[in-house]
Amino acid sequence: MPQPMPGAEEGQTRPQSRPGALDTAERRPPETARTVDEFDTTTAEERQVAAAVPAAVSAETALGTTIVSLGDPVRPGFWLETPLVSAAGTGRVVYPETGQSVQVDLSPSDSGSRMSLPAMRLIGVPLTGLVEVQVFSGG
Repeated sequence: MPQPMPGAEEGQTRPQSRPGALDTAERRPPETARTVDEFDTTTAEERQVAAAVPAAVSAETALGTTIVSLGDPVRPGFWLETPLVSAAGTGRVVYPETGQSVQVDLSPSDSGSRMSLPAMRLIGVPLTGLVEVQVFSGG
């Protein structure tokens, strides 16, 4: 529920964070990280939120398919850099082999598609392979 802003007039509220918002940008793996589990700093709750299929799937736009590889394992969160978008936004990635999907932050890339370690793990993409995924925006 929105909360009144300090010093605000009656009826004015401040914006609230989205329930279940994924904010993993501040958690980076330790410098001594060597294993996949040490590099993946997401919590079980964040993985559950990211794996949830959005209620408005019908409002999504299919962007196409792309071949993904592992992105920077030190960069936290659920994200996909891809030439399928020209501006940053939110979306969802589906790995047809497992049928699993993950909500991600989308950002443009000029040189192929790279996905975050936590996103790849969540949908069962092999970390050392190149695989095809389906990408959707919005929703």
